[in-house]
Amino acid sequence: MAAIYKREVRAFFHSFIGWLYLAATLLLMGIYFTYFVMLYGESSIAYALQGSIFLFQFAIPILTMRSLAEDRKLKTDQLILTAPVSVGKIVFGKYLALLTVYAVPAFVMGIVPLVLSFFGDFQMGVSYTALLGFFLYGAFALAAGLFISSLTESPVIAAVLTFIVLFLGYLMTGICSMISQTGNLLTRMLSFFDMAGRFDAMTEGSLYVPSVVYYVSLALFFLFCTTQSIQKRRYSVSGRGIGISAYRAGILILTALLTVVVNVLADRLPESVRSLDVTSNKLYTLTEETKAYLSELSEDIHIYVMVNEEYKDANLDKTLRRMEALSEHIAVTYVDPLVNPQFYSNYAETEPGSNSLIVVGPNRSRVVEYYEIYGYEYYSYYEYQITGYDGEGQIVSALEYVTTDAMPRLYVVSGHDELELEAQFRQAIQKKNIECLPLLLLSEESVPEDAQAVIINAPLNDYSDDDVDKIIDYLEKGGNAVIIPAWTDAELPNFQRILDYYGISLLNGVILEGNPDYYYGQIPYLLFPKVDYDEMTENISDSIVFAPYAQGLIYDDAAQDIFYVPLLETSEASYNKSYDQKELETETDFRKKEGDTEGPFVIAVRAEKTVGGNRISKGVIVAAELFFTEDADSIVPGNNIKAFGGIAGGLTEQESTILIPMKSYSARMTFSTRSAAIVGLLSVVIIPVFLLLTGFAIWFRRRKA
Repeated sequence: MAAIYKREVRAFFHSFIGWLYLAATLLLMGIYFTYFVMLYGESSIAYALQGSIFLFQFAIPILTMRSLAEDRKLKTDQLILTAPVSVGKIVFGKYLALLTVYAVPAFVMGIVPLVLSFFGDFQMGVSYTALLGFFLYGAFALAAGLFISSLTESPVIAAVLTFIVLFLGYLMTGICSMISQTGNLLTRMLSFFDMAGRFDAMTEGSLYVPSVVYYVSLALFFLFCTTQSIQKRRYSVSGRGIGISAYRAGILILTALLTVVVNVLADRLPESVRSLDVTSNKLYTLTEETKAYLSELSEDIHIYVMVNEEYKDANLDKTLRRMEALSEHIAVTYVDPLVNPQFYSNYAETEPGSNSLIVVGPNRSRVVEYYEIYGYEYYSYYEYQITGYDGEGQIVSALEYVTTDAMPRLYVVSGHDELELEAQFRQAIQKKNIECLPLLLLSEESVPEDAQAVIINAPLNDYSDDDVDKIIDYLEKGGNAVIIPAWTDAELPNFQRILDYYGISLLNGVILEGNPDYYYGQIPYLLFPKVDYDEMTENISDSIVFAPYAQGLIYDDAAQDIFYVPLLETSEASYNKSYDQKELETETDFRKKEGDTEGPFVIAVRAEKTVGGNRISKGVIVAAELFFTEDADSIVPGNNIKAFGGIAGGLTEQESTILIPMKSYSARMTFSTRSAAIVGLLSVVIIPVFLLLTGFAIWFRRRKA
């Protein structure tokens, strides 16, 4: 076998074909790598490999067409057929030689993640899993091409047939879609020959075991078929072919059935084994909080996925199957809208989008729209980038919603030029199953009785006496409030009355940090405050939050009727300057000076005031007006939103505080235009041209000899 392997490898690199293959493959890989990684900033090589896979349809037939067909045409196969070497070793030696040539560009591509890991958070697991899929896909295609080459003595016919087989496998997803949009027995049978779809499953952040089994089992099957094809001719040469044809046919049928059975069993593996999450931040792995919640779930819940199962979202399906495996009370069913067009009308007024979920529980149902499953960053109306995956968080939220008896309500006060509570913060409340409603005090006689809390978000205009009376009357009845004062030069005496209710006043000016570990960049008033442990900050106790333009809170910690718990504090090196906004914008020297008040300062506090009877009014005062904004949260992605969710959950006294944040994709990498140009020139021009010239020189020298 070793002699055959060496002979075949030398044959590839002593001819022009091997060098042409290397040049063409590395050229195409270089183009896609330059575009997706160097220019577009993808943090894995998965997309580059997906683009390169199209080359299979042309490169594999060229590599395999001469392996056995030419030996048969030139009659040199007679030496092999009569040699004292097992047919299996002959086939395996030739196959290993093909695999060696194919592995060279894959090896080159495998070096890339190691190099790029020095430049940022490169997705190593995703990259190498995609590379494994690329290699296995090629290994299977080579085995198929080798088998076809054994059936004919014409290399051209072998190449054409191999191309047809691989190209049909590449297009099989589209072919099935053309046959039936809803799926039928024929499309299910044809989907077994979907070769490229199984590779795609290996590029999405999971080591997909059925794909590995598919490529390995079919490669072994085609190698076995190749052995049988040569064995048939070998017996014909030796005159022993009579009587074994039926036996050989039976063995081939049994082997084919075994291959199918192995793949069916692989497809039916438990989701925890079938798909292994290889993303750096475990995008598709359920958190411990979710696992604990599912283990305690006692009510039956049905999740309907509104799409034909053949067109399901693979990532969402993994999450659903893992949840289904962890709880016997969860059942997942795919509903094809083309077959059941009115199914949604039992649960929603408007038809949900494709791949949306309808979660049905004992008390109510909820529709989780597909667009809520992912996070997006929009560049324009038509251009956007997917930035995160929120399948687990949205589903857990829906599960809690459909099993909860009552929904707490939180009202956002408006009418005084308050900051708008932005979408991501509203979504955080919704994920905690808290209804968020507007409250215009001017049009209401009082704060609604069903309000668990009100939010007063940085008003720039003062409240009327009547508005303040409504708020204080609500608090006197045991109501709760989140109060974010605005940093403004305007006098707001009535708004101060609301703060006075909790014994709170604001230190004049803005806080600056003297410790560089507690502020952002070189700007000391953009604070990273310390998070004090409390039931409301438990979910961010090990995290960093961002509090720009913060003010100090003043209160009497020894007050008899109010209990205070600091939530956010500055360091001992902080100090307060009595700047107004115009002074801060023009100031360049932020050093501590004589007369500046020294820290530490409390910039967020929980106040509990005993009111009539045993009732308690809870107030959370956060003296950083931009704290609950998406711009501030983007500096510490998700942490300010988690802080808001913890506060809202604490004030509404929910029994469950589970909130699974959106899992962010790795940030895109950034390379200079010069770096991209150099890499592009090297990978697209210099290396392919060098390989072509080398191959041509070797071929020409041997031709002259």
